[in-house]
Amino acid sequence: MTKPGPRPAAPAHHRNTVLVWAVAALVLAAVVVLGAVRTVAPTDRAFLTKDFLTSDFLTASQQAPSPSAGAPAPPPAAVDLAAGIQRIIGEHPDHRIGVAVMDTRDGQLQSYGDVAPYTAASTAKVLTAAAYYHLVETGDKSLDTPLGAFNAAFQLKAMINASNNDAWLLLMQDIGYPNLTAYAATLGITYDPEKNLIAPPDMARLLTQLATGKLLNADHTAELLGYMQHTNDENLIPAALAPGITVHHKYGVVLGYVHDAALLSAGDRSYAVVIYTWGPNDADSAARLDLIHDLTHQVTGALFGQ
Repeated sequence: MTKPGPRPAAPAHHRNTVLVWAVAALVLAAVVVLGAVRTVAPTDRAFLTKDFLTSDFLTASQQAPSPSAGAPAPPPAAVDLAAGIQRIIGEHPDHRIGVAVMDTRDGQLQSYGDVAPYTAASTAKVLTAAAYYHLVETGDKSLDTPLGAFNAAFQLKAMINASNNDAWLLLMQDIGYPNLTAYAATLGITYDPEKNLIAPPDMARLLTQLATGKLLNADHTAELLGYMQHTNDENLIPAALAPGITVHHKYGVVLGYVHDAALLSAGDRSYAVVIYTWGPNDADSAARLDLIHDLTHQVTGALFGQ
């Protein structure tokens, strides 16, 4: 039997045809894979959209930024401010006590106790100062106007920082009582200079408008607030504040009435806090100071956690 010899090699054109089909198969496979990738990608990106990240599928803790991302500090622990103030009021049945707290950021007002109008004593001097500065800004008055032995600028500082009553009378007379009442009305405040009656919430509104620059221009706002620091009597609200709380205030004391009206701020929180009291004991008694301090501690504990 004759042994078969080696098989002849495939023709060159047949080898080329095989290579062409192999390449075509690879290209087709790549197209299929690429098409699959392009089809899946948009669905994957949908998981990163804002709508998805804020959906109900995520818990509140997952949505909140982490502390390392510069998130604001958490608010102070909740304190029942209403219950605390009512407790203090209940401990002083022979006193009138009214407390008003207004958040200067959103104007939210909280009122406690008797918030009907009180004899405002010297706290109303802030309203007189604002009215006079307003007339200066409208060109109707000048800080250089002679009033008494000095000018209006001197009397404004004396009225607020040293609570000088002569300066107060000179400024009110220069404004005119009807004009002062009318100015208060434009601020949403009811005030009669003859009776000197103001409700705690109205005083809180006045302080809030001052703090937020809605009353006066920047220079006059800064000047008036400056006079409300380091006054000649820091024994009421300022004496009961924890370190780190900034205070601008105007106190008032007359015939059994002891008041303090303050702007308190710490960090990014700022509030107008007004405490009005009347009682049968002496206005400057230790018992009345303790009452003001107890109310201040209750309020700042709720607002600032201290």
